[in-house]
Amino acid sequence: MSKNIIEKTIEAPARALDIGIEGGQKIAKTVPYADQSLKKAKNYWYLLGPGLTTGASDDDPSGIATYSQTGAQYGFGLLWLSAFTFPLMAVVQEACARIGLVTGRGLAGNIRAHFGKRMLYISTLFLFAANAFNIGADIGAMASGTQLLTHTISFYWLVVGFTIFILLLQIFTPYVRYARYLKWLALVLFAYILSAILSHPDWHTVLKYSVVPHITWSKTQLLLICAILGTTITPYLFFWQTSQEIEEEIAAGQTTIQSRMGSTPPEIKKMRIDVWSGMFLSNAVMFFIIAACASVLFTHGVTSINTAAQAAQALRPFAGSAASWLFAIGIIGMALLAIPVMAGSSAYAISESMGKHQGLNNKLRQGYAFYGSIIISMFVGMGLNFIGLNPIRALIYSAVLNGIVAPIIIVQVVLIANNKKLMGEWKSGKLATSVGWLTVFLMTASGLAAIYALFPR
Repeated sequence: MSKNIIEKTIEAPARALDIGIEGGQKIAKTVPYADQSLKKAKNYWYLLGPGLTTGASDDDPSGIATYSQTGAQYGFGLLWLSAFTFPLMAVVQEACARIGLVTGRGLAGNIRAHFGKRMLYISTLFLFAANAFNIGADIGAMASGTQLLTHTISFYWLVVGFTIFILLLQIFTPYVRYARYLKWLALVLFAYILSAILSHPDWHTVLKYSVVPHITWSKTQLLLICAILGTTITPYLFFWQTSQEIEEEIAAGQTTIQSRMGSTPPEIKKMRIDVWSGMFLSNAVMFFIIAACASVLFTHGVTSINTAAQAAQALRPFAGSAASWLFAIGIIGMALLAIPVMAGSSAYAISESMGKHQGLNNKLRQGYAFYGSIIISMFVGMGLNFIGLNPIRALIYSAVLNGIVAPIIIVQVVLIANNKKLMGEWKSGKLATSVGWLTVFLMTASGLAAIYALFPR
């Protein structure tokens, strides 16, 4: 008798789930076109991959802090930047993805082959340093975000715990499963969209400032615009995007460079849907974060936000606990996505620069240089939280380093993507090339402004 009760108790959750699934299927069949819509949604989700995770990782806690400060300090005035940066970001990332698909090499490998080792070593050094500062700031943001949800765990224990957890995931999780985790984590971004809706902005005002640029030409605002450019179009995305296209091909059985060279129209189409979808989501989230902070914090006189966790805390009195909790959950989820991307991009660049085996498809013993770079990046980032480095100061250092290296790398991306001999029929068109050079100009100006801000005269 007792055995039957135990068995029924164990089986109960599974039986309930089965009944729920069966009921859901019956309901779906009664809704017109539900089956077709579901199939289209599943097919679209299947198309998404490296582009989605790359775009989502751009909205890391450091980026969230920048967008929060933008909304708190200038209200809806800079909302138009989310639309302005979208094509710039998407064109550069598509070029990086195309380079990976057509050449069969990562970005660092292509730079080494076409521009020499010296330029690659300098770019890689700056990339590693910028990522280390960003990783440190993001690990600290995760810990602070967690403390908003529970005050029972020490900040420093959280920093150590998150560092070890992310390292174990990167090193010991098979790539196919790991890529799936990152893809689902991207959905955490919708927490920011919900928090913006819960903040009840004036949507007529939001729409107005979304399409009409509003610039005061003050030094503070110009520097914030530069910070947004540096946060949105950042070097670690370039290396990660290219390398993830390679990882996908390796996972599909194309394990040699020769087998990966060249591409087909369906592959390019799939990549473009993936990349442009990922970049659209990234910029849409920027839009909603600025809107939420503008409608709540700016209107209530809260104009200074230094961290993403501070933004989440500041929302609570005005927009309610739900908006604050969603904001905090978004910080933790996006850091879990973005930190591995930053550490991984450094590792791809370093190991390719050294001509060593690299990639998340390799086991630990097959990629000592690759995984060693990840471990060093993570522990340097963790260590920054123990020496009392101000997170905003860390972001400034990161912005300066990114400002120096981003234009250099984008120049090389534009030149490689426009190389007829190398890219064949998949070389960049005139419009994409023009947008690429415009991005170089804007990022150069952004880098100079960031350096000027750090070393005022």
